[in-house]
Amino acid sequence: MPNDLEKKCIEKGMKLTGQRRVIARVLSESHDHPDVELLHKRASAIDANISIATVYRTVKLFEEAKIIERHDFGDGRARYEELPEEHHDHLIDLRSGKVIEFSNKEIERLQERIAAELGFELVDHRLELYCVPKKK
Repeated sequence: MPNDLEKKCIEKGMKLTGQRRVIARVLSESHDHPDVELLHKRASAIDANISIATVYRTVKLFEEAKIIERHDFGDGRARYEELPEEHHDHLIDLRSGKVIEFSNKEIERLQERIAAELGFELVDHRLELYCVPKKK
């Protein structure tokens, strides 16, 4: 049975080869924000014939089709996640590299208010908070 990412590919009329299906499944099952090297490691554990070049081409194709989203969390690596159904923001722990997804209605209202006060309608945004653990 196809996962959500595979369904989105099919809806976009994308040809899903066996290797693309594997990469889509790995992305769909990822609870972190993997980079291409980590995606390749996970995908090649399922299909040893998947090259890193195939992973690069596939994530580019998925990104262009607006099926996945690319992030740069300041560590020099492009990281990916399935385009979320609902908006969320990210908090990045600079020490561990851990990425925490969160939603906050107050922050959303504030961003809309700021845009309106400046004469704009907010249509999209990204919020990334770069943090370190508090000292105890």
